[in-house]
Amino acid sequence: MQLLYSLLFMLNEMSPYILLGFLFAGLMHAFVPQRTFARHLAGTGPLAVVKAALVGVPLPLCSCGVLPTAVAMRRGGASRAASTSFLIATPQTGADSIAATWSLLGPAFAAVRPLAALVTALLGGMAVGASETPAAAAEASSSAATDEEQPTGFGRKCVAALRYGYVDLVQSIGGWLVVGLVVAAVITVYVPHDFFASLGHRPLLAMLAVVVVAVPMYVCATGSIPIAMSLMIKGLSPGTALVLLMAGPAANFASFTLIAREMGRKAAIIYLASVALGAMAFGLAIDYLLPAQWFALPAAAKVQAACCGWHFDAFATTCSAILLVLLAYALAKRYLLGNAHSHAVAEAETAEVAVATYKVEGMHCPHCQATVAKAIAEVEGVSEVDVNLARGEATVVGHHSAEAVKQAVSKAGFDCAEA
Repeated sequence: MQLLYSLLFMLNEMSPYILLGFLFAGLMHAFVPQRTFARHLAGTGPLAVVKAALVGVPLPLCSCGVLPTAVAMRRGGASRAASTSFLIATPQTGADSIAATWSLLGPAFAAVRPLAALVTALLGGMAVGASETPAAAAEASSSAATDEEQPTGFGRKCVAALRYGYVDLVQSIGGWLVVGLVVAAVITVYVPHDFFASLGHRPLLAMLAVVVVAVPMYVCATGSIPIAMSLMIKGLSPGTALVLLMAGPAANFASFTLIAREMGRKAAIIYLASVALGAMAFGLAIDYLLPAQWFALPAAAKVQAACCGWHFDAFATTCSAILLVLLAYALAKRYLLGNAHSHAVAEAETAEVAVATYKVEGMHCPHCQATVAKAIAEVEGVSEVDVNLARGEATVVGHHSAEAVKQAVSKAGFDCAEA
């Protein structure tokens, strides 16, 4: 029962802010065309690096969703430096995660987190730019970035904003948000209060341990918040919690592999070092330079009360219920409704038209799914494509070249092989 109380408390604390963040994210997606971002972020100078970092901080893209966007930027004319800056800044924060950070960790964390993302992105992007040869820095893309199909009219854009914020985005990060909440509740209830006491007095060692764990682990910016809070309650320093908030979402093997393939191993190493060292630098600054009272957990006492049967606020509970419904729908859409082929693909199989299935690795969210579908649809001879996110498969109808499909998916930033 204590586990349930703790889980529901953290959900109640976050849900109003998450719903508000999803709304802001949907409005950004519907009212700001992709071409606008591409136009401003393409380029090879320092200004492009600054723009990429500034745009990436509030943009609601998770670690996997940012990868195809960064590839499109790169192939649309952005430099390695600007693309790296975007890859570092974007997954660490977002409109939804900044709001949720405020709810559980307080205003100081909500201010420092995007600032740290911005600074590390600028330094990482500049470092990649300094490592480039003049020829590489000036190389242009052979293809221009294109817009997604945008709705016309204010009403349709509002509907598109709600669909993106409360359906697509929930489907994108919902699973990791649930994982984060469950892990945080387990730590809060079952881990002894003095378990991390020794590491709490050795922040640098704790930060190194968090980086080592965070790099192979994937956790979205919002899902990492309750985990960071629960670890602080058990004795880890605020600076160490910030390292988890930065390194967990931004530094992972999928991003490293893609950057190495698209921009070279040197750029990938600089990217990883920028995230790790930047996170530790800001973590040490929080622990040793900034007032400790700024980072006192506003929800810590309530968490302990929740474990003993704390009574929930009606408004927050309503928001939690709405969020749970959205999560359930996203789960059904991804794993249940997504198991069926599209109508056109089913008809093609019945009529014995050429149908091929490909395994696609690296898809984790609807952003990835849409990118793969679009890339395959543009291959000559493809008449229909159905990308199943849950199974990691793409079913292609039409007389096409298998090699062309593999190349198209690879250019989009994913690995593809015939099933």
